[in-house]
Amino acid sequence: MRVIAGKFRSRRLKGPGAAPIRPTSDRLRETLFNVLGPTVEDSLFIDLYAGTGAIGIEAVSRGAKQVILVESNAKAARLIRQNLTALDVRGTAEVIESDVLKGLQRVESRHLVADFVFLDPPYEHTDEHIRVLDFLDASPLIAPQGLVIVEHWHGMELPERLDRLECSRELEQGDATLSFYRLAAAA
Repeated sequence: MRVIAGKFRSRRLKGPGAAPIRPTSDRLRETLFNVLGPTVEDSLFIDLYAGTGAIGIEAVSRGAKQVILVESNAKAARLIRQNLTALDVRGTAEVIESDVLKGLQRVESRHLVADFVFLDPPYEHTDEHIRVLDFLDASPLIAPQGLVIVEHWHGMELPERLDRLECSRELEQGDATLSFYRLAAAA
């Protein structure tokens, strides 16, 4: 695994080893950040189910002002911290070792507003995708022009619309799909 572009371009990241995580492929990460483009600069980017931290680190590398990585697995959280230390990332990235919803509640209690929230639960835990989307749908955490990006198995169907969030784009690559949610325009 490596950082695709930006300040840390081509730097290697430690992989999962024995940790029970499935990192987002370099190719899918590159596709995601090509879609997001320069909007990542100066953003608040939240990486949920962060695994190795590769998505959040890519956001830092591309100029995100602040990145919050939430990971419940202790081995994975330690791996993220090692990757951040190896890149000498200070002050820009924060690791919250917690269940995702508890981590989001902590972030929400700080009255932060995220430009991007990326979530990539284990593909087989379909209830996690919906649980987190429901939380974000009701939360003031998403900026008015913010995006919630869900990585999921291509055969999984997510809701097209929740109360406030609606799917504005889907992008398939191999067995993975990225679903992009925005706040719906007021009716």
